[in-house]
Amino acid sequence: MNRPATVTGFINAGHFIDHYAMLVFAAAVIVMGPALGMSYGEVLPYATPGFVAFGAGSLLTGWLGDRWSRRHMMAIFFLGIGASMIAVGLARTPLELGATLLAVGLFASIYHPVGTAMLISYADKLGRQIGINGLWGNLGVASSAVVTGAVAQYLGWRSAFILPGLVSIALGIAFMSRVRHEVRTGHKQAAAGARVSKDMMWRVVLALVVTIVASSTTFNAITVALPKLFAERLTMVTTSPALIGLILSGVYVFGALTQYTVGNLVDRHSLKTVFLPIALAFPPLLYLAAGLSGLLFIVVSIGIIAAIFGLVTVNDAMVGKYTSDQWRGRAFAVRYFLGFTAAGFSVGLVAWLHDTGGFGMMLRMFGGFCLLIVLGALIFPPERRMPAALPAE
Repeated sequence: MNRPATVTGFINAGHFIDHYAMLVFAAAVIVMGPALGMSYGEVLPYATPGFVAFGAGSLLTGWLGDRWSRRHMMAIFFLGIGASMIAVGLARTPLELGATLLAVGLFASIYHPVGTAMLISYADKLGRQIGINGLWGNLGVASSAVVTGAVAQYLGWRSAFILPGLVSIALGIAFMSRVRHEVRTGHKQAAAGARVSKDMMWRVVLALVVTIVASSTTFNAITVALPKLFAERLTMVTTSPALIGLILSGVYVFGALTQYTVGNLVDRHSLKTVFLPIALAFPPLLYLAAGLSGLLFIVVSIGIIAAIFGLVTVNDAMVGKYTSDQWRGRAFAVRYFLGFTAAGFSVGLVAWLHDTGGFGMMLRMFGGFCLLIVLGALIFPPERRMPAALPAE
Protein backbone atom coordinates (compact mmCIF):
# COMPACT_ATOMS: atom_id res chain seq x y z
CA MET A 1 0.00 0.00 0.00
CA ASN A 2 1.28 3.46 -0.89
CA ARG A 3 1.87 5.94 1.92
CA PRO A 4 -0.55 8.87 1.47
CA ALA A 5 2.15 11.41 2.35
CA THR A 6 4.46 10.00 -0.35
CA VAL A 7 1.75 10.05 -3.01
CA THR A 8 0.50 13.55 -2.18
CA GLY A 9 4.11 14.79 -2.10
CA PHE A 10 4.69 13.66 -5.68
CA ILE A 11 1.26 14.91 -6.78
CA ASN A 12 2.04 18.34 -5.34
CA ALA A 13 5.44 18.33 -7.06
CA GLY A 14 3.66 17.45 -10.29
CA HIS A 15 1.37 20.46 -9.90
CA PHE A 16 4.44 22.64 -9.48
CA ILE A 17 6.02 21.21 -12.65
CA ASP A 18 2.78 21.44 -14.64
CA HIS A 19 2.23 25.15 -14.13
CA TYR A 20 5.94 25.94 -14.26
CA ALA A 21 6.25 24.25 -17.66
CA MET A 22 3.17 25.92 -19.16
CA LEU A 23 4.38 29.42 -18.26
CA VAL A 24 8.07 29.21 -19.16
CA PHE A 25 7.20 30.40 -22.67
CA ALA A 26 5.21 33.37 -21.34
CA ALA A 27 8.26 34.62 -19.44
CA ALA A 28 10.90 33.63 -22.02
CA VAL A 29 9.06 35.10 -25.02
CA ILE A 30 10.28 38.58 -24.03
CA VAL A 31 13.84 37.57 -25.00
CA MET A 32 12.90 34.85 -27.51
CA GLY A 33 11.39 37.37 -29.94
CA PRO A 34 14.57 39.38 -30.52
CA ALA A 35 16.67 36.19 -30.64
CA LEU A 36 14.41 34.74 -33.36
CA GLY A 37 14.02 38.04 -35.21
CA MET A 38 10.27 38.22 -34.47
CA SER A 39 8.01 40.61 -32.55
CA TYR A 40 6.10 39.72 -29.37
CA GLY A 41 2.82 39.54 -31.30
CA GLU A 42 4.43 37.25 -33.92
CA VAL A 43 5.97 34.76 -31.47
CA LEU A 44 3.14 34.49 -28.90
CA PRO A 45 0.59 32.68 -31.15
CA TYR A 46 2.95 29.69 -31.44
CA ALA A 47 1.91 28.81 -27.89
CA THR A 48 -1.77 28.58 -28.84
CA PRO A 49 -1.77 24.88 -29.97
CA GLY A 50 -0.08 23.87 -26.71
CA PHE A 51 -2.60 25.70 -24.57
CA VAL A 52 -5.51 24.25 -26.55
CA ALA A 53 -3.99 20.75 -26.17
CA PHE A 54 -3.63 21.45 -22.44
CA GLY A 55 -7.42 21.45 -22.22
CA ALA A 56 -8.50 19.21 -25.09
CA GLY A 57 -6.13 16.41 -24.10
CA SER A 58 -7.64 16.19 -20.63
CA LEU A 59 -10.70 14.29 -21.91
CA LEU A 60 -8.55 11.36 -23.03
CA THR A 61 -6.08 11.51 -20.13
CA GLY A 62 -8.84 11.65 -17.51
CA TRP A 63 -10.55 8.63 -19.08
CA LEU A 64 -7.26 6.69 -19.18
CA GLY A 65 -6.58 7.57 -15.54
CA ASP A 66 -9.96 6.15 -14.46
CA ARG A 67 -9.97 3.14 -16.77
CA TRP A 68 -6.27 2.21 -16.81
CA SER A 69 -4.02 3.61 -14.07
CA ARG A 70 -3.57 7.03 -12.51
CA ARG A 71 -0.10 6.02 -11.34
CA HIS A 72 1.02 5.03 -14.84
CA MET A 73 -0.43 8.22 -16.33
CA MET A 74 1.43 10.36 -13.80
CA ALA A 75 4.68 8.58 -14.68
CA ILE A 76 4.06 9.41 -18.36
CA PHE A 77 3.34 13.01 -17.31
CA PHE A 78 6.67 13.53 -15.54
CA LEU A 79 8.77 11.90 -18.26
CA GLY A 80 6.82 13.28 -21.22
CA ILE A 81 6.68 16.90 -20.14
CA GLY A 82 10.39 16.79 -19.28
CA ALA A 83 11.35 15.44 -22.71
CA SER A 84 9.06 17.95 -24.45
CA MET A 85 10.57 20.92 -22.63
CA ILE A 86 14.05 19.80 -23.63
CA ALA A 87 12.78 19.58 -27.23
CA VAL A 88 11.52 23.18 -27.04
CA GLY A 89 14.97 24.26 -25.92
CA LEU A 90 16.47 22.55 -28.97
CA ALA A 91 13.94 23.96 -31.50
CA ARG A 92 15.50 25.86 -34.42
CA THR A 93 12.55 26.96 -36.57
CA PRO A 94 9.10 28.44 -35.81
CA LEU A 95 7.51 25.16 -36.96
CA GLU A 96 9.64 23.15 -34.53
CA LEU A 97 8.83 25.65 -31.78
CA GLY A 98 5.08 25.27 -32.34
CA ALA A 99 5.30 21.45 -32.52
CA THR A 100 7.34 21.10 -29.33
CA LEU A 101 5.12 23.55 -27.42
CA LEU A 102 2.17 21.43 -28.58
CA ALA A 103 3.88 18.37 -27.06
CA VAL A 104 4.36 20.22 -23.76
CA GLY A 105 0.63 21.02 -23.72
CA LEU A 106 -0.37 17.42 -24.49
CA PHE A 107 1.69 15.94 -21.66
CA ALA A 108 0.70 18.79 -19.32
CA SER A 109 -2.96 17.88 -19.96
CA ILE A 110 -2.42 14.68 -17.96
CA TYR A 111 -1.92 16.38 -14.62
CA HIS A 112 -5.20 18.05 -13.67
CA PRO A 113 -7.75 15.29 -14.40
CA VAL A 114 -5.42 12.50 -13.24
CA GLY A 115 -3.31 14.12 -10.53
CA THR A 116 -6.19 15.97 -8.85
CA ALA A 117 -8.36 12.83 -8.82
CA MET A 118 -5.44 10.84 -7.38
CA LEU A 119 -4.85 13.50 -4.73
CA ILE A 120 -8.49 13.51 -3.59
CA SER A 121 -8.51 9.71 -3.28
CA TYR A 122 -5.75 10.02 -0.66
CA ALA A 123 -7.10 13.19 1.05
CA ASP A 124 -8.74 13.34 4.48
CA LYS A 125 -9.81 17.03 4.39
CA LEU A 126 -10.86 17.98 0.87
CA GLY A 127 -10.51 21.76 1.05
CA ARG A 128 -7.18 21.68 2.90
CA GLN A 129 -5.59 19.19 0.48
CA ILE A 130 -6.83 21.11 -2.57
CA GLY A 131 -5.52 24.33 -1.00
CA ILE A 132 -2.07 22.86 -0.34
CA ASN A 133 -1.98 21.38 -3.84
CA GLY A 134 -2.99 24.74 -5.27
CA LEU A 135 -0.22 26.39 -3.24
CA TRP A 136 2.34 24.15 -4.96
CA GLY A 137 0.86 24.88 -8.38
CA ASN A 138 1.02 28.60 -7.76
CA LEU A 139 4.58 28.35 -6.50
CA GLY A 140 5.30 26.74 -9.87
CA VAL A 141 3.74 29.77 -11.57
CA ALA A 142 5.74 32.14 -9.36
CA SER A 143 9.00 30.26 -9.78
CA SER A 144 8.53 30.04 -13.53
CA ALA A 145 8.45 33.82 -13.77
CA VAL A 146 11.53 34.53 -11.67
CA VAL A 147 13.69 31.54 -12.66
CA THR A 148 12.90 31.81 -16.37
CA GLY A 149 13.62 35.53 -16.33
CA ALA A 150 17.00 35.01 -14.66
CA VAL A 151 18.04 31.96 -16.69
CA ALA A 152 16.95 33.53 -19.99
CA GLN A 153 18.90 36.68 -19.19
CA TYR A 154 22.14 35.00 -18.12
CA LEU A 155 22.15 31.54 -19.80
CA GLY A 156 19.81 32.08 -22.75
CA TRP A 157 16.19 31.14 -23.39
CA ARG A 158 17.05 27.58 -24.47
CA SER A 159 18.46 26.74 -21.03
CA ALA A 160 15.23 28.07 -19.48
CA PHE A 161 13.44 25.09 -21.08
CA ILE A 162 16.14 22.41 -20.93
CA LEU A 163 17.03 22.65 -17.22
CA PRO A 164 13.48 22.20 -15.81
CA GLY A 165 12.95 19.42 -18.37
CA LEU A 166 15.81 17.47 -16.81
CA VAL A 167 14.36 18.05 -13.32
CA SER A 168 10.96 16.71 -14.41
CA ILE A 169 12.52 13.53 -15.82
CA ALA A 170 14.39 12.99 -12.53
CA LEU A 171 11.12 13.39 -10.60
CA GLY A 172 9.46 10.88 -12.90
CA ILE A 173 12.12 8.27 -12.20
CA ALA A 174 11.76 8.85 -8.44
CA PHE A 175 7.96 8.64 -8.70
CA MET A 176 8.08 5.28 -10.48
CA SER A 177 10.39 3.86 -7.83
CA ARG A 178 8.34 5.07 -4.82
CA VAL A 179 4.69 4.83 -5.93
CA ARG A 180 2.96 1.63 -7.06
CA HIS A 181 -0.26 1.20 -8.99
CA GLU A 182 -3.15 1.11 -6.53
CA VAL A 183 -6.92 1.19 -6.99
CA ARG A 184 -8.58 3.34 -4.32
CA THR A 185 -12.36 3.50 -4.33
CA GLY A 186 -13.03 3.26 -0.59
CA HIS A 187 -12.58 6.79 0.66
CA LYS A 188 -14.55 9.34 2.63
CA GLN A 189 -16.50 11.31 0.05
CA ALA A 190 -19.75 13.23 -0.07
CA ALA A 191 -22.30 12.20 -2.64
CA ALA A 192 -23.86 14.93 -4.73
CA GLY A 193 -27.17 14.75 -2.90
CA ALA A 194 -25.52 15.01 0.48
CA ARG A 195 -25.10 18.79 0.31
CA VAL A 196 -27.31 20.01 -2.53
CA SER A 197 -30.73 18.58 -3.32
CA LYS A 198 -31.01 16.71 -6.64
CA ASP A 199 -33.40 19.23 -8.14
CA MET A 200 -30.77 21.94 -7.57
CA MET A 201 -27.88 20.08 -9.23
CA TRP A 202 -28.60 21.75 -12.57
CA ARG A 203 -27.69 25.05 -10.90
CA VAL A 204 -24.39 23.57 -9.69
CA VAL A 205 -23.56 22.36 -13.21
CA LEU A 206 -24.58 25.64 -14.87
CA ALA A 207 -22.66 27.75 -12.35
CA LEU A 208 -19.60 25.55 -12.78
CA VAL A 209 -19.66 25.69 -16.59
CA VAL A 210 -20.18 29.47 -16.76
CA THR A 211 -17.53 30.13 -14.13
CA ILE A 212 -14.98 27.74 -15.60
CA VAL A 213 -15.19 29.20 -19.11
CA ALA A 214 -14.99 32.82 -17.92
CA SER A 215 -12.41 32.37 -15.16
CA SER A 216 -10.12 30.03 -17.13
CA THR A 217 -10.05 32.33 -20.15
CA THR A 218 -9.25 35.28 -17.91
CA PHE A 219 -6.73 33.25 -15.89
CA ASN A 220 -4.78 32.25 -18.99
CA ALA A 221 -4.93 35.68 -20.58
CA ILE A 222 -3.65 37.40 -17.44
CA THR A 223 -0.90 34.89 -16.63
CA VAL A 224 0.34 34.88 -20.24
CA ALA A 225 0.23 38.67 -20.54
CA LEU A 226 1.50 39.61 -17.08
CA PRO A 227 5.27 39.35 -17.82
CA LYS A 228 4.86 41.67 -20.83
CA LEU A 229 2.43 43.87 -18.87
CA PHE A 230 5.01 44.29 -16.13
CA ALA A 231 7.71 45.03 -18.70
CA GLU A 232 5.53 47.82 -20.15
CA ARG A 233 3.98 49.20 -16.96
CA LEU A 234 7.05 49.11 -14.66
CA THR A 235 9.54 50.98 -16.83
CA MET A 236 9.85 53.65 -14.11
CA VAL A 237 10.79 50.90 -11.64
CA THR A 238 13.03 48.57 -13.68
CA THR A 239 13.71 47.23 -17.19
CA SER A 240 15.66 44.14 -16.07
CA PRO A 241 13.99 40.84 -17.11
CA ALA A 242 15.38 39.17 -13.98
CA LEU A 243 13.98 41.84 -11.63
CA ILE A 244 10.64 41.88 -13.46
CA GLY A 245 10.51 38.12 -12.98
CA LEU A 246 11.26 38.53 -9.27
CA ILE A 247 8.45 41.08 -8.83
CA LEU A 248 6.06 38.87 -10.78
CA SER A 249 7.06 35.92 -8.62
CA GLY A 250 6.18 37.90 -5.51
CA VAL A 251 2.74 38.68 -6.95
CA TYR A 252 2.12 35.00 -7.62
CA VAL A 253 3.15 34.07 -4.07
CA PHE A 254 0.16 36.08 -2.82
CA GLY A 255 -2.03 34.00 -5.10
CA ALA A 256 -0.52 30.82 -3.71
CA LEU A 257 -1.20 31.87 -0.12
CA THR A 258 -4.75 32.86 -1.06
CA GLN A 259 -5.43 29.43 -2.51
CA TYR A 260 -4.29 27.76 0.71
CA THR A 261 -6.49 30.11 2.74
CA VAL A 262 -9.52 29.56 0.51
CA GLY A 263 -9.00 25.79 0.79
CA ASN A 264 -9.33 26.00 4.57
CA LEU A 265 -12.39 28.25 4.25
CA VAL A 266 -14.07 25.68 1.98
CA ASP A 267 -13.81 23.10 4.80
CA ARG A 268 -15.45 25.50 7.28
CA HIS A 269 -18.09 27.33 5.24
CA SER A 270 -20.48 26.66 2.37
CA LEU A 271 -19.08 27.00 -1.14
CA LYS A 272 -21.45 29.86 -2.00
CA THR A 273 -20.26 31.87 1.02
CA VAL A 274 -16.66 31.61 -0.23
CA PHE A 275 -17.50 31.80 -3.95
CA LEU A 276 -19.52 35.04 -4.13
CA PRO A 277 -17.02 37.54 -2.58
CA ILE A 278 -14.23 36.23 -4.83
CA ALA A 279 -16.43 36.54 -7.93
CA LEU A 280 -17.40 40.12 -7.10
CA ALA A 281 -13.74 41.18 -6.93
CA PHE A 282 -12.90 40.45 -10.59
CA PRO A 283 -14.60 43.20 -12.70
CA PRO A 284 -13.57 46.25 -10.63
CA LEU A 285 -9.97 45.05 -10.20
CA LEU A 286 -9.49 44.46 -13.94
CA TYR A 287 -11.06 47.80 -14.88
CA LEU A 288 -8.88 49.57 -12.31
CA ALA A 289 -5.69 47.86 -13.53
CA ALA A 290 -6.32 49.05 -17.12
CA GLY A 291 -5.34 52.62 -16.25
CA LEU A 292 -2.53 52.04 -13.76
CA SER A 293 1.25 51.68 -13.90
CA GLY A 294 4.15 51.50 -11.46
CA LEU A 295 3.66 50.44 -7.85
CA LEU A 296 -0.13 50.86 -7.92
CA PHE A 297 -0.31 48.42 -10.82
CA ILE A 298 1.63 45.86 -8.75
CA VAL A 299 -0.80 46.24 -5.84
CA VAL A 300 -3.89 45.77 -8.02
CA SER A 301 -2.22 42.84 -9.81
CA ILE A 302 -1.85 41.14 -6.42
CA GLY A 303 -5.62 41.42 -5.94
CA ILE A 304 -6.34 40.04 -9.42
CA ILE A 305 -4.02 37.05 -9.01
CA ALA A 306 -5.34 36.32 -5.50
CA ALA A 307 -8.93 36.28 -6.82
CA ILE A 308 -8.02 34.11 -9.81
CA PHE A 309 -6.24 31.45 -7.76
CA GLY A 310 -8.83 31.51 -4.99
CA LEU A 311 -11.51 30.76 -7.56
CA VAL A 312 -9.52 27.77 -8.86
CA THR A 313 -9.77 26.21 -5.40
CA VAL A 314 -13.54 26.80 -5.31
CA ASN A 315 -14.00 25.19 -8.74
CA ASP A 316 -11.94 22.11 -7.80
CA ALA A 317 -13.85 21.78 -4.54
CA MET A 318 -17.15 21.77 -6.46
CA VAL A 319 -16.02 18.83 -8.58
CA GLY A 320 -14.42 17.02 -5.64
CA LYS A 321 -17.54 17.31 -3.49
CA TYR A 322 -20.11 16.28 -6.05
CA THR A 323 -18.49 13.31 -7.85
CA SER A 324 -17.71 9.73 -6.81
CA ASP A 325 -14.15 8.40 -7.04
CA GLN A 326 -14.98 6.08 -9.96
CA TRP A 327 -15.98 9.06 -12.11
CA ARG A 328 -13.82 11.76 -10.57
CA GLY A 329 -11.04 11.62 -13.16
CA ARG A 330 -13.53 12.02 -15.99
CA ALA A 331 -15.35 14.80 -14.13
CA PHE A 332 -12.08 16.71 -13.72
CA ALA A 333 -11.32 15.96 -17.38
CA VAL A 334 -14.52 17.73 -18.44
CA ARG A 335 -13.83 20.58 -16.01
CA TYR A 336 -10.34 21.16 -17.41
CA PHE A 337 -11.35 20.48 -21.00
CA LEU A 338 -13.84 23.33 -20.80
CA GLY A 339 -11.47 25.62 -18.93
CA PHE A 340 -8.17 25.05 -20.68
CA THR A 341 -9.63 24.73 -24.18
CA ALA A 342 -11.38 28.08 -23.80
CA ALA A 343 -8.23 29.47 -22.21
CA GLY A 344 -6.07 28.24 -25.08
CA PHE A 345 -7.75 30.59 -27.53
CA SER A 346 -7.08 33.52 -25.23
CA VAL A 347 -3.38 33.48 -26.19
CA GLY A 348 -4.07 34.62 -29.74
CA LEU A 349 -6.60 37.13 -28.39
CA VAL A 350 -3.97 38.64 -26.08
CA ALA A 351 -1.55 39.03 -29.00
CA TRP A 352 -4.24 40.66 -31.19
CA LEU A 353 -5.47 43.02 -28.47
CA HIS A 354 -1.91 44.04 -27.61
CA ASP A 355 -1.17 44.96 -31.22
CA THR A 356 -4.59 46.59 -31.76
CA GLY A 357 -5.37 48.60 -28.66
CA GLY A 358 -2.81 47.68 -26.02
CA PHE A 359 -3.25 45.95 -22.71
CA GLY A 360 -5.67 48.59 -21.45
CA MET A 361 -8.26 47.35 -23.94
CA MET A 362 -7.51 43.74 -23.00
CA LEU A 363 -7.99 44.31 -19.27
CA ARG A 364 -11.28 46.19 -19.75
CA MET A 365 -12.61 43.50 -22.08
CA PHE A 366 -11.86 40.72 -19.61
CA GLY A 367 -13.30 42.84 -16.80
CA GLY A 368 -16.62 42.81 -18.62
CA PHE A 369 -16.28 39.11 -19.41
CA CYS A 370 -15.83 38.37 -15.69
CA LEU A 371 -19.39 39.50 -15.03
CA LEU A 372 -20.19 35.91 -16.03
CA ILE A 373 -18.30 34.74 -12.93
CA VAL A 374 -20.56 36.92 -10.78
CA LEU A 375 -23.56 35.37 -12.54
CA GLY A 376 -22.21 31.87 -11.79
CA ALA A 377 -21.80 32.72 -8.10
CA LEU A 378 -25.36 34.04 -7.91
CA ILE A 379 -26.74 30.92 -9.64
CA PHE A 380 -24.88 28.51 -7.37
CA PRO A 381 -27.33 27.12 -4.78
CA PRO A 382 -26.79 27.29 -1.00
CA GLU A 383 -25.65 24.02 0.57
CA ARG A 384 -27.47 22.10 3.25
CA ARG A 385 -25.40 21.15 6.26
CA MET A 386 -25.39 17.35 6.56
CA PRO A 387 -23.56 14.87 8.84
CA ALA A 388 -20.09 13.90 7.58
CA ALA A 389 -20.05 10.94 5.21
CA LEU A 390 -18.85 7.65 6.63
CA PRO A 391 -15.83 5.91 5.14
CA ALA A 392 -16.85 3.55 2.34
CA GLU A 393 -16.46 -0.16 2.83
